[in-house]
Amino acid sequence: MSPMSMTAFGRGEFQGRRQWTVEIRTVNHRFCDISIKIPRRYAMLEDKIKKTAAPRLSRGHIEIVINYTPGKTEEVTLRTNRLLAEAYYQSLLALNQELGQQEAPDLRLVAQYPGIITEAEPEENLDETWAEIETALRQALEACLTMRQTEGRALKTELMERLSGFETITDEIETAAPRLLRQKEEASKSRLARLLDGVEIDPGRLAQEMAILADKSDITEELVRLKSHIQQFRNFLDDSAPVGRRLDFLMQEFLREINTMASKINDSAIIHLTVELKNETEKLREQIQNLE
Repeated sequence: MSPMSMTAFGRGEFQGRRQWTVEIRTVNHRFCDISIKIPRRYAMLEDKIKKTAAPRLSRGHIEIVINYTPGKTEEVTLRTNRLLAEAYYQSLLALNQELGQQEAPDLRLVAQYPGIITEAEPEENLDETWAEIETALRQALEACLTMRQTEGRALKTELMERLSGFETITDEIETAAPRLLRQKEEASKSRLARLLDGVEIDPGRLAQEMAILADKSDITEELVRLKSHIQQFRNFLDDSAPVGRRLDFLMQEFLREINTMASKINDSAIIHLTVELKNETEKLREQIQNLE
């Protein structure tokens, strides 16, 4: 199983009294943001469209564009605004007289003005219209979901590869950590011996101080938590439910453990490895932004 990408496209059609086309485009977004473009005469159907799409597309900026082509048998009724036509005609007639023109205004010229001849919207059964739109909408949703699944599988593959590289670096740090602790302990003892320069000190107290120093430099807990986060990351990627937000939060935990490790061990090799871990974490986070 794989999570879904938020980047996808889907198209659906329905041929009936009219030919309906529905196109859905989805891109990254923190929440479920649905934008609908539909002919104004059907704006009252927007709520039904959202209620149909939202359960299938839980996250992302979703743009739904709906258009139709009138059927061949669909009657077209034209309506003439005679009062407006008369007003235009009288205005043109007055203008002709002022300019000294004797000809009467051409009615074809009057007919070209906006609002003179318009298409009358026929009465229709909105339930039937919604049934047609819904058919095309569900086709578009299925196509969009199929593309989201395909993109999600590709993202999962890339994330798993990057996670394996991240884990390899973590293993390098884990292997080097005991050696670095011993070196730090020996260096601290040598430095303390030079400072005391023959002064007697209680061996128990010395052992206690060394233990405190070792504890401050020990990154075992951070490594255990980081490995647990890595396994949790893999488990999330095997879940078909929306996991983008959970993975994004997990990336914050990755960075928290990496920063703590970097602050505990003052070693150039480990610092270099923690910088690599941070870079890999940022690359993982960039790809996670595409997941639902």
